[in-house]
Amino acid sequence: MNSALIPNLDLRQENVALPLGLENNPPAVPGRHTHSLVILDNRELDRQCLAQCMAAQKADLQILAFGSIEEWKQKRDEYPPLSAILLNVGGKKIDEPTVSEQIRKLSSEFASTPLIVLADSDDFGQIVRALEYGAKGFIPASVSVSVCMELIALSVAGGIFVPASALFAMRHLLDSSNSTARPLSGIFTDRQVEVVEALRRGKANKIIAYELNLRESTVKVHVRNIMKKVKATNRTEVVFKLNDLFLSGGSATNSLC
Repeated sequence: MNSALIPNLDLRQENVALPLGLENNPPAVPGRHTHSLVILDNRELDRQCLAQCMAAQKADLQILAFGSIEEWKQKRDEYPPLSAILLNVGGKKIDEPTVSEQIRKLSSEFASTPLIVLADSDDFGQIVRALEYGAKGFIPASVSVSVCMELIALSVAGGIFVPASALFAMRHLLDSSNSTARPLSGIFTDRQVEVVEALRRGKANKIIAYELNLRESTVKVHVRNIMKKVKATNRTEVVFKLNDLFLSGGSATNSLC
């Protein structure tokens, strides 16, 4: 066989665990790996390729690639302590029932271990939902492997990462505050518009009451009425729907009523 046709496959195999179907699944190397990172992805080829690339970037962290968290649990004693979980959802939407439930379940069960979502999209709404469901970071697939590893390290250190695009989207929402009354005038009263703007800025009822010179009980009534008008079940959902309204320039007014 012509050796020139065989690519160089120096992929640091000892640093990667590729479970299920591989009989030579490598155990942890004593004294080399102090912690491990679990990649969860039900697409075997994708998770193996990602694990190999990450292993080449982080020699002191054992990279484990599994189809589900249950598969990892079966072999967890063979590996170093878990440092972080990277959930690769690919092109799926965060608010798909299976994805949202998986994020909630993992973030609840592994409360002391950061769960980071890796996704093809960097949509602002999807990012916020992932964080609401319990993720400690959101990494778009557009970043390089080295940047991805640095962002995971940030989450392990206690930080929360979101793409810059999310910050730009938030700035757009805040800049639109001067024209709040225009897209909302057909939905809310003038006082409710003021409460809506405060909700979008994440202010608590006590603060809203103080700034608008209202009783806190009155603010609660306004919030309940606003929730009914946008068909929301909680304050977070109110903000999501209002943000969608502002991003659409008011075109979603009819769908909220």
